[in-house]
Amino acid sequence: MILTGGRHHRLSPRHGSLGPVTIHASATGGPPYVLISGPEGLLAERAIATTLDALRAVDPDLEVIKLYAEGYQSGTLTMHASPSLFGGTKAIVVLELEEAPDELQSDVLDYLAAPAGEITLVVAHKSGMRGKKVLDTLKKAGARVIDASVIKSDSDKAQFAANEFRRQGRKATPDAVRALVEAVGKDLSELAAACAQLVADTEGLVDGAVVEKYHGGKVEATGFKVADAAIAGNAGEALRLLRHAISDGDSPVPIVAVLAMQLRQMVKVGSAGRASSVQLAKTLAMAPWQVDQARRKLNGWDPDGVGRAIQAVAAADFDVKGGGRDPVYAVERAILTICGARNPR
Repeated sequence: MILTGGRHHRLSPRHGSLGPVTIHASATGGPPYVLISGPEGLLAERAIATTLDALRAVDPDLEVIKLYAEGYQSGTLTMHASPSLFGGTKAIVVLELEEAPDELQSDVLDYLAAPAGEITLVVAHKSGMRGKKVLDTLKKAGARVIDASVIKSDSDKAQFAANEFRRQGRKATPDAVRALVEAVGKDLSELAAACAQLVADTEGLVDGAVVEKYHGGKVEATGFKVADAAIAGNAGEALRLLRHAISDGDSPVPIVAVLAMQLRQMVKVGSAGRASSVQLAKTLAMAPWQVDQARRKLNGWDPDGVGRAIQAVAAADFDVKGGGRDPVYAVERAILTICGARNPR
């Protein structure tokens, strides 16, 4: 049971592992501190869960107290940090430090000035300058810092998904990972849940066919499928997929962003020489499968055609972000221009 200052929650099952966690006491024998920094909720949750698991491995009777910024009352942390008549170890988890009122920040700083020997203090801070003094003090005190930054790039999301399968004892092909990221990669929690679902519902190697079976409808309605069809010169299919995506609630803005990203990758790979995809991936900050994909897409394109396509997407980007009257028409026009710029051989 977790005591949260008026609210009680049971610990949810851990979402996954961040790897082995060792909690060290300070050189003076004081308690350890853990700082979880970054706005990615799933990674922050896992960091907290992994930290608490490591503490429970030492003391199964660990008492966990969670303190939230909203509704915090002055002195609450101090009260929970007071020695217990029954002894035992505690973990005090301070959440939402970026929204913490002055009272909570002051109490954390007071505690850091006179810590207790049987308490682990865990502080989560998403972003911003609020709480900076607390952050600086924690770091100076030797806190273990766990990064929970947002995973933005497709290559990083693909690596995350591949690690999810590996962590659960399964393997997935690069095509399967790519399709899964395209289908559910907007939210990291959803991506992790999709990996877990495939592990639970299937056996053996996870390949593209398996992902298509479970997430084909979502994949079809993404900007990646639209971009694939447009760059291949298939105007009818690209427009059909675009209308499907729009009808499902997708915005023209990310679809144009995907078109732009695909064309940029083609330019980068086309001008990078004939090195292996693994070598180019390191140089271009791309995944090897993205290099291979860009090379395939370059078939049927010449530099002038790519230039016209990029100009069309730049114009569409301006229109869908408020510069034009009809964002959907702007994307349709860009798709037709891209298909017309392709020079099939």
